[in-house]
Amino acid sequence: MKRCAVLHWLRCKFYVFVVSLFVVLKLVYIKISMDNSIYIEPYGATHRSLRAQPLNGINCTAIYELEPVEIGKSLELRRKNIVEVDDEGIVSFTADCKNYIEQRGYNEVILTDEECSFPIAYSLVVHKNSAMVERILRAIYTPNNIYCIHYDQKSSKDFIAAIKNLEKCFPNIFVASKIESVQYAHVTRLNADLNCLSDLLSSEVKWKYVINLCGQDFPLKSNYELVTELRKLNGANMLESSRPSKMKKQRFQFRYELKDVSYEYRKMPVKTSIVKDPPPHDIEMFVGSAYFVLTHDFVSYIMTNQLAKDFLQWTADTYSPDEHFWSTMARVPGVPGEIGRSEPDVTDLKSRTRLVKWNYLEGHLYPQCTGMHRRSVCIYGAAELRWLLEDGHWFANKFDPKIDPVIIKCLEEKLEEKQHQQCLKRVS
Repeated sequence: MKRCAVLHWLRCKFYVFVVSLFVVLKLVYIKISMDNSIYIEPYGATHRSLRAQPLNGINCTAIYELEPVEIGKSLELRRKNIVEVDDEGIVSFTADCKNYIEQRGYNEVILTDEECSFPIAYSLVVHKNSAMVERILRAIYTPNNIYCIHYDQKSSKDFIAAIKNLEKCFPNIFVASKIESVQYAHVTRLNADLNCLSDLLSSEVKWKYVINLCGQDFPLKSNYELVTELRKLNGANMLESSRPSKMKKQRFQFRYELKDVSYEYRKMPVKTSIVKDPPPHDIEMFVGSAYFVLTHDFVSYIMTNQLAKDFLQWTADTYSPDEHFWSTMARVPGVPGEIGRSEPDVTDLKSRTRLVKWNYLEGHLYPQCTGMHRRSVCIYGAAELRWLLEDGHWFANKFDPKIDPVIIKCLEEKLEEKQHQQCLKRVS
C-alpha cells in the first residue's frame, strides 16, 4: 500500500514536471516567433499602431537606385515571418469612416483640371486579403473616378464586411449588384467583370474608359499619367488580341464542364469529347488575357448588341472564356475602338494593360525575378522597383505583401510623389 502511494506521488511529480516544461517551451517558442515576425499595416497608417513598423526604416529612393545596403535590408525583412492586418482588422480600421479616411490620406488626394474632366471607371474582382484590396484602392483612388468591387460568394464573412465598409465610406465606391460564385477558368470569372461593367454603365459618372483589376495587381502609373495615356488612345481599346495557337484553340473547340477536382481549385472546367459548333455570326476567334482598357462605347455595345450576347452565350462552356471573349470582341468589324482583323497580334508586351513576368521568359524578355514564383508567375521583389516604374506598362501582376512588403510600400510612395510633382507642375 505504501509502495503504491509512493508510485502515485512520483507519477504526479513527473506529470507536473512535464506540463511545466511544455509551458516553458511554448512560451520560448512564442517569444522566438514574435521576435522573428514583422507586422505590416497599411502604409501611411502606421502611427495608429503600438508596434514598431520595420518598413519605416526603408529608404525607397535608395531601393529605386538599387543601393546594395538598402536592398539587403529588404531581403533581411523577407526572411522574417510577415504578419499582415487580417480581414477582421480591416473591418475595425474602416468602421469609423472619418478617422479611416484621414489616417489613410484619402482627403489629401490632389488632382489637375485635366484629371477632373477625365474620370476613369474601375472593375475590381477580388476574393481575399482585404488589406491588399484597400492598398490597391488607395493607390488608384481619386474622388472623381468610380469603382465597382465584385467579391466572391465564397469569400469569408470578415472579407465581405471589410469590402462593404469601404463602400460605406466613399460615395464613388460600390459593390456589384450581382455577385457570382467565381470558379477558376470558368465563365463566372467573366460574368463578375460583366456585372460590374453593367453597374458602371448605370453610374452618373461620365467615365471615358474602364480598367479591370484583380487582388494581386498594383498600378505603375499615377492617376495623372493614366489620364495622359488614356487621352492618347483617342477612343481605341487597349488589350491583348492574338491569333490562337493549335493548343489554345482546344479551349473553345471542345465543350468543357465544371467538375470537382482534387487539387487547389476544387472546381474547374474539364474538357469533354464533345466538339462545339463554330462561333455564331462567323466570328473570328482571337485570344489574349482577362485584363483590358475599354471605352464606354465599347462596353455599351457589349451589353446591348445581339451579336455580343450570342457570343457570350456560346463561350459559356469554353475554358477560361475571359481570355478569348474580350480579345475576340475587340476585333469584330464595326465595334467601337475596333482592332482590325488584319492588324498584327497585340501581345502582352504591346498592350500595356498588365505586366506579368513569366519564369520561362526571364532573361529573354524580362530581367530575373527577385521575389519568388507562383505557378510560373513572378511575385515581384523590391529590387524590381525601378524596372517596374520604367517599363511602360500601366499595371503589374503579381504582388504579395507576405512575400515582399517593401515593393508595395515603395510603389505607393513613388506613385504618390509623382502625382504631387505632376500636379505642382501644372499649377506653377
